[in-house]
Amino acid sequence: MTATVARAESAPTANIPARKRWSVAEIEALFALPFNDLLFRAQQVHREHFDANAIQRSTLLSIKTGGCSEDCGYCSQSSRYDTGLEKESLLPLNEVLENARAAKAKGASRFCMGAAWRGPKEKDLAPVLDMVREVKKLGLETCVTLGMLKEGQASQLKDAGLDYYNHNIDTSPEFYGQIITTHTLQDRLDTLDKVRDAGINVCCGGIVGLGETQKSRAALIAELANMSPPPDSVPINNLVQVEGTPLDQAEPIDPFDFIRTIAAARITMPESYVRLSAGRQQMDDATQALCFMAGANSIFYGERLLTTDNPDADADDKLFARLGLKSI
Repeated sequence: MTATVARAESAPTANIPARKRWSVAEIEALFALPFNDLLFRAQQVHREHFDANAIQRSTLLSIKTGGCSEDCGYCSQSSRYDTGLEKESLLPLNEVLENARAAKAKGASRFCMGAAWRGPKEKDLAPVLDMVREVKKLGLETCVTLGMLKEGQASQLKDAGLDYYNHNIDTSPEFYGQIITTHTLQDRLDTLDKVRDAGINVCCGGIVGLGETQKSRAALIAELANMSPPPDSVPINNLVQVEGTPLDQAEPIDPFDFIRTIAAARITMPESYVRLSAGRQQMDDATQALCFMAGANSIFYGERLLTTDNPDADADDKLFARLGLKSI
């Protein structure tokens, strides 16, 4: 089930084909546009497909924390790094539902549940299926991120009523092996195929600020935009550096380059929700406002994003009021 939004009543035509295949060079050319021209073009595309002042709000809960066997170089939950994070067991259903009710009361329309697994075993999946069923009964959309799926698991999630499955590709194909070595990009793409085949909406994006080049950012956007079809939801994450991980001293991305990445995602994936995802805690209000101007129309809402900080709900409410934004 895809969230419904009011479409803009009138908008200028940006002449962007819905299913164009994008080359890396074409996306690099978008990045090279004067900043105002890029944002203007992104805003045109945005208004053709969405209410430009409506932001979808999701809440993300860590239902199983730490102890992951993967070596993703940015992640606090890898068992390979000493980040001070304690491994925790799967949360009980009642605690998940308590968090889901609180999220709905604060205005979230989607409840996302993340587990630090390479991939779920069958015994792990059963209680997650119960979580999906019960959260759906609360009137919330559901999303899970559980790692790589085995045959048949996506179908089980679909039968439980899952709306979205999140599985990010993180970075460009060329840069991938410098960030993760315990699996390949193709492994992640295979899971996305299983999710699509089961009829579940795909949530898939990436991370910037990993030390990648601008060409690598363009290649990430090209990889996402050229999926068939593009993801329904595209989270663009600004790396939150975690002490003890290999990337805790990575060179931060320039804020304007982050906004350019949001704009490029909007132009190349005009019908997708583009989420201003991790890293908002480190952004000032002006940067976030420019991201919304560039076509971001989804955020994570709530004080925690798995194991990292996120702006508190009251701060987001005040920002929305100042900008005249409404939540959906």
